[in-house]
Amino acid sequence: MKYLLKGGMVVDPVAETVAPLDILVDEGKIAAMRPGIEDSDAEVLVVEGNYVFPGFIDIHCHLREPGEELKETILTGTRAAAKGGFTAVACMGNTKPPADNGAVVTYIKEKAQRTSFPVYPIGCATKERKGEEPAEIGDLKEAGVVALSDDGDPIMNAEVLRRVMEYARMFELPVISHCEDKNLSGSGVMHEGYISTLLGLEGIPAAAEEVHVARDLILAAMTGVHLHVAHVSTGGSVHLIREAKKRGVSVTAEVTPHHLCLTAEAVRGYDTNTKVNPPLRTKDDIRALLEGLKDGTIDVIATDHAPHRKEEKEVEYNYAPFGISGLETAVPLMWEYLVARKVLSPVELAKKMALNPARIIGLPDRVIKVGGEANITVVDPDLKRPVVTREFLSLGKNNPFEGRLLRGWPVLTMIRGEVRFTWDTGYNKQERAVTSKSKR
Repeated sequence: MKYLLKGGMVVDPVAETVAPLDILVDEGKIAAMRPGIEDSDAEVLVVEGNYVFPGFIDIHCHLREPGEELKETILTGTRAAAKGGFTAVACMGNTKPPADNGAVVTYIKEKAQRTSFPVYPIGCATKERKGEEPAEIGDLKEAGVVALSDDGDPIMNAEVLRRVMEYARMFELPVISHCEDKNLSGSGVMHEGYISTLLGLEGIPAAAEEVHVARDLILAAMTGVHLHVAHVSTGGSVHLIREAKKRGVSVTAEVTPHHLCLTAEAVRGYDTNTKVNPPLRTKDDIRALLEGLKDGTIDVIATDHAPHRKEEKEVEYNYAPFGISGLETAVPLMWEYLVARKVLSPVELAKKMALNPARIIGLPDRVIKVGGEANITVVDPDLKRPVVTREFLSLGKNNPFEGRLLRGWPVLTMIRGEVRFTWDTGYNKQERAVTSKSKR
């Protein structure tokens, strides 16, 4: 179809501009961009007062398929992603069986193709994710992976990780590192500190992450691979990554919304939806993470979407699985806590959630331009509503922000010129939403 987006503020993370422009989309491409476009053949989408972003990309999520379809499927996960404002995702390989071979990667790609939603598989770094032997990296590259990671578990053996990095560099694949020293984290379930002592829960020290960040940075410098540090959670890690970048190490890093918005204090009620790995840390850590976002030390905001079944989380804190279902709350959380509070500008948000993610996994720059593919996320900065997990399209309802009032929700997601999500206008008259001349 042909669409005309009228009246939006178009965000360009490359030119670093925000400008009022109309956008004409035809046959999946941006046909024109300028004020005052008129086209009687196009379906008009009025986005006045909203920000029009290059389509957001989540480079760290768990779609669970194959093997754990009761938690999530590629279909439900991508529907949740579209509702959350994402136009593409990269999924981790800790499936059952793991994506350590071309056959599993091909299965994921074929299932994703049926959804018409861009899914980029991340292959396992080691065979069966055991951390003992590099996976068949050439086979994975040929099958179409965009990166390598044993996310969910670290590669404890430094020699194995070295070999993975050497092969990854040969095949021009980034290595995404889950930084956790298992000898230090042990059977911990939350951040080690005053709150863990008060609650009688075993803690995970900040050093468990930082020791492996330091090691992996050294190995990245040694091998020349591009290292991407997943879900950074401590101030010490931010410092190590910042110093490595100054030395010229090829490294990028990501942070999750929950590590920016919650501290270990959230665990006080033993809500298992706050149980994540790495754990929620301290206010000082959040300050360091925000500083890292501002100065470019942290390149990406990623969800680490980890859906679980309700009955898995409704157990004692020690026995609940780690993880938050985060695809559908990431954008309003970042708008509420970062953009609305002027920590990041809309342009900076576009860099962290569109441009930089695309570059890290080898996609074309995410920018709205004439002739480019029409991947667009529209955010209404004034749309306020509470988080209601029962409305999630994801099978995972495990989210600690239930009931929290947030602003800045995605109201339209367009993928390759196809509208995949529009906001329901039925909340109240004060809430703006996308409207069209023909009722959808």
